[in-house]
Amino acid sequence: MKQNLDVNINIKHVTRVEEHGNILVNVNNGKIEQCRWQIGEAPRFFESMVRGRHYSEVARITSRICGICSIGHTLASVKATEAALGIKISEQNKKLRQLIKHAENFDSHILHVYLLAAPDLLNAKSFYPLLDSHPEVIKRALNLKRLAHEWGSLLAGRTTHPTRIVPGGITQIPELSELKTLRQNLIAALPEIEQTITTIKSLKETIPEFNRPTEYIALSDSHSYALYDGQIESLLQDNREKYPVSSYRQISNEYISDWSTAKYCKNKTDSYMVGALARNNINQQFLHPKAKEAAQALSMNQVINNPYLNTIAQVIEIVNSIYQSIAILDELIEQDYAPEPLSPPQTFATGAAAVEVPRGILFHEYTYDQNGLCTDSNFIIPTNQNHANIQHDFEALVPQLLAQNKTQTEIELALEMLVRAYDPCISCSTHYLTVKFKN
Repeated sequence: MKQNLDVNINIKHVTRVEEHGNILVNVNNGKIEQCRWQIGEAPRFFESMVRGRHYSEVARITSRICGICSIGHTLASVKATEAALGIKISEQNKKLRQLIKHAENFDSHILHVYLLAAPDLLNAKSFYPLLDSHPEVIKRALNLKRLAHEWGSLLAGRTTHPTRIVPGGITQIPELSELKTLRQNLIAALPEIEQTITTIKSLKETIPEFNRPTEYIALSDSHSYALYDGQIESLLQDNREKYPVSSYRQISNEYISDWSTAKYCKNKTDSYMVGALARNNINQQFLHPKAKEAAQALSMNQVINNPYLNTIAQVIEIVNSIYQSIAILDELIEQDYAPEPLSPPQTFATGAAAVEVPRGILFHEYTYDQNGLCTDSNFIIPTNQNHANIQHDFEALVPQLLAQNKTQTEIELALEMLVRAYDPCISCSTHYLTVKFKN
């Protein structure tokens, strides 16, 4: 390391992420004096907003936590309400919800991989220069993005703040002919999925090398790549443990950071990672065979400890979601497909649920009184769970970059790329406190 190296990084705010996060690094004569991933978002009060609301209203409110993951928030909210009210939904409704979940993850991953992360790999400031240098790639991205939007809207009523997903089932299902058309559209997109794999494989060598083993947490079950349902699973080195979703507070262990308005989380160590890489590390044996082929082609068919490769894990999930969705559509088309009545409440109590949204495992919990009114709620958002891990990544990465005699510009880019690899959704955070920053 250069002993006389001075670095002063003060990035407000990191671009190509949802909302505002800051990177602060100060190195004085080779000594690191400050190294922070800092969140300064304004407070939000969704947990208070839903108190006193009828169970039929709650998911409509909580879907507004995020415009990107509003399907995921709706599903987590509805599932938690159903757990509290003792509601059981049909297998047909479960399959339709799984299709909706795949649509959201596919949609968000296409946006992140092509338009937010790829510019870093092509030495561009944003995707706009790629319109001239790689027009066919951007066209492909927009084609796939439109497919995802139509896919989600058909099933959920609309992709942003869905209208059809409610406690007890789905208020309106697509016509059988519409499911068949969706299936045809997904199959028609498969050549562009193959082109996506080829494009990302050609860029993979530009992704920084950085290895920091950490704990990974995701949903898992015994027979599928879990997105909609499952238990909580922790992977730390070779040690795996599973927990019921009802114990999510003992897994997430929220705590306060001195320089963040968003709470951090930790489980077995000082931090853990959620998201596509965590899911791939935990559930890769349950990937669709075509997604396993993609993982093999992209050298992702083993446990990966490089957080930069979260973007590559998203590509594998893009492949998995489209093929798994075709399989689910086949099941729906072949069965006795018809509208079903909503399942009614059986009791009023407390219930928790989890789903995997693009950025990781999401928890909702509610308590309802005998009138069906919400008396208490709690949400833990994926990006909140990742904040501490990003911070510990910074603390491990910056000394390595200094030892490699990287310039300040190179260090800035490496840290920004790391944050973007997590694909953070910063304003989704729901737990905040007042923090005073001392200069």
